[in-house]
Amino acid sequence: MVLAGGPLVAGELFTGSEPDWAFARDVGTIELQLLDPPQSRRIWIAEHEGRAYVASGYMGSMIGRLWKHWPAQAERDGRAVIRVDDRRYERTLQRIKTGPIVEGVVAEFRRKYGFAATPADVEAGSVWLFALAPRADVNGGMR
Repeated sequence: MVLAGGPLVAGELFTGSEPDWAFARDVGTIELQLLDPPQSRRIWIAEHEGRAYVASGYMGSMIGRLWKHWPAQAERDGRAVIRVDDRRYERTLQRIKTGPIVEGVVAEFRRKYGFAATPADVEAGSVWLFALAPRADVNGGMR
């Protein structure tokens, strides 16, 4: 069984304009921590058209419903911190269920990891797909 880690507090916090996530094409896994609850886990990352995405499979299965709590938690409150190569990024996980972007993102997960998901799996809810969007600060700006 894989155990969740604690909050991501180590590493430089990224500030500045939104990065081009193309650097993530060569990153195997990242650490993802939701703000509520403050637990971290290692997860795959895909980059498509300069943006970053994460996915969770098995969401339509009994195993997924028992084992994977973070996707439902992220759908309720998408505020998160991710850590890539000792740099932390404040993000908002935004679930994507349909749309033209799904095919390209799923294709990148398939290329990078051999993940056998299809756009139909995302639309059916057996795979949950999330964009790692910038988090708005209290003044409406991005951070």
